[in-house]
Amino acid sequence: MMLKAPLPPGSTIGVLGGGQLGRMLAVAASRLGLKTHIYSDEANPPASDVAAATAIGRYDDDRALAAFADAVGVVTCEFENIPAKTLEIAGRSAPVFPPPKSFAVAQDRLVEKDFVSELGIPVAPYAAIDDLDSPRQALSDMGGPAILKTRRFGYDGKGQVFVHTESEAESAWETIGGVPSVLEGVVRFEREVSVIAVRGQDGEAQFYDVVENVHQSGILATSRAPARISDSTVFEARRIAGAIVEALQHVGVLCVEMFEREGEAPGLIVNEIAPRVHNSGHWTIDACQVSQFENHVRAICGWPLGTTNRHSDAVMTNLIGDDANQWPALAADPGATVHLYGKSEARPGRKMGHVTRLFPKS
Repeated sequence: MMLKAPLPPGSTIGVLGGGQLGRMLAVAASRLGLKTHIYSDEANPPASDVAAATAIGRYDDDRALAAFADAVGVVTCEFENIPAKTLEIAGRSAPVFPPPKSFAVAQDRLVEKDFVSELGIPVAPYAAIDDLDSPRQALSDMGGPAILKTRRFGYDGKGQVFVHTESEAESAWETIGGVPSVLEGVVRFEREVSVIAVRGQDGEAQFYDVVENVHQSGILATSRAPARISDSTVFEARRIAGAIVEALQHVGVLCVEMFEREGEAPGLIVNEIAPRVHNSGHWTIDACQVSQFENHVRAICGWPLGTTNRHSDAVMTNLIGDDANQWPALAADPGATVHLYGKSEARPGRKMGHVTRLFPKS
């Protein structure tokens, strides 16, 4: 289902998921005079603090989902693991953007790797793993250390185990629960970068500056904009992101995470894609005229896309767990812009907020 005309101010956007990404989407929508209706399977989600309406229900509750979709002009998602059935139910009453294909590809690591490879875009060596013997043989074929990853529901380092030798294969298989998986060869890289792309319903695509990311314990720690890479690498990163959003006929924001291999060919290797607004794009709220969140809203509502130009350099730092307890000092820092997500409990590994520091544009 497509929109017949752009949604005018005063319309309501439905967001499946009520976490911090939904919260920031709601804030961005409000700047355009649009309302947000959140649907979450958890009580008191962070996004409900700033949304016009919130519905609490299971993602397999046909009646609740139908009522939610009937109340909005368009439906979007704040995370990629929304069940296909949920998208189908919502799509009976309202257009759903990004399209289900984007989620189907991103939800399964093997499907994702196959999809990107078929576009002629480099990825790390990989093999499908369906039983205990498979990782042993695949590791032998790759000839080096690898990472065993569950095909579904892995994020922020979850569902992943390093495998250095064939003797470690059995324990790795048991650690991830013996579920269908992918074994990926370890890629030596100079830095990790990502591109935030946005594509409108008319097919127009825009790209934010390539950013440089640093992870700690599998969780994004910092994003630096712009990345310290050559112009030719910037061009190639955007070309890759553009090929992916076009092949998916994506509508909205999509992030492509890549590894840059200094002095080696291919120079860029795609790690994974996320068909939604993304942590590595949070810096755009403060360093760009139009943030990734506003551009996602514009795209799904059929509006013209906003500029992706950066007016300042930026470093975004995640506040994870107890880091958020430093808010008094951060609030007193004249160089820090603080974003807190309104979560009630700080737990290890939980993203509680982020801080952005701006610098003169280089």
